[in-house]
Amino acid sequence: MKVVILCGGLGTRLSEETKTKPKPMVKVGSKPIIWHLIKYYQYYGFNDFLLATGYKSNVLKKYFENTKIKKSNIKLVYTGKETLTGGRLLRLKKLINDDEFLMTYGDGLSNVNLKKLISFHRDSKSIVTLTAVRPPVRFGEITLSLKGKINQFKEKPQSSKNWINGGFFVMNKLIFDYIKNDKTILEKKPLETLARKKKLSGYKHYSFWQCMDTMRDKNYLNKLWKENKSPWKKW
Repeated sequence: MKVVILCGGLGTRLSEETKTKPKPMVKVGSKPIIWHLIKYYQYYGFNDFLLATGYKSNVLKKYFENTKIKKSNIKLVYTGKETLTGGRLLRLKKLINDDEFLMTYGDGLSNVNLKKLISFHRDSKSIVTLTAVRPPVRFGEITLSLKGKINQFKEKPQSSKNWINGGFFVMNKLIFDYIKNDKTILEKKPLETLARKKKLSGYKHYSFWQCMDTMRDKNYLNKLWKENKSPWKKW
């Protein structure tokens, strides 16, 4: 089963790092985050990767020309600088032969169990299954009574209300029927349409997930790695 990793975005919120490289090349420890993602998928036995590149694609190309990851088959495909997420995926259609494939974003890490995720997807009979996560909130939460007494205090708890899209998708090739062109945002009309048709599922993941959108996120991931507390390191 192929693994698609979207690597083409501009990463504007991490501009301190992305002026000279694409976000998947930002380092966690001594290795770029894309290396961590590939190693994680390999742990579950997936070795066939399609990297959809765009912004600063030459940096990714040079890295993989000089860096070999054992047992991996990595193909970089330039999908355009301005292409949006759905369009990047559509450009890979001819390279995906199996009925199912995996997809994620090149800027987030998790310890989601990929085998259970795939099993859930197949049982759901959906076209797409995403990993639904409730990331930690930035600040502590309190529950106040009408008289101002604090009934409950939680220091930076996991968000208790809303689930969000955490990436780590399982997709059926039928997803391509819902993507029109380079300007299609995967997370808009395609997934919204699948949700209305009851063909989109969410696998609830209660454990670790962290994106790398800002310097704060980058520093947090590096702190976990330095302290040997990185939940995604299974290899």
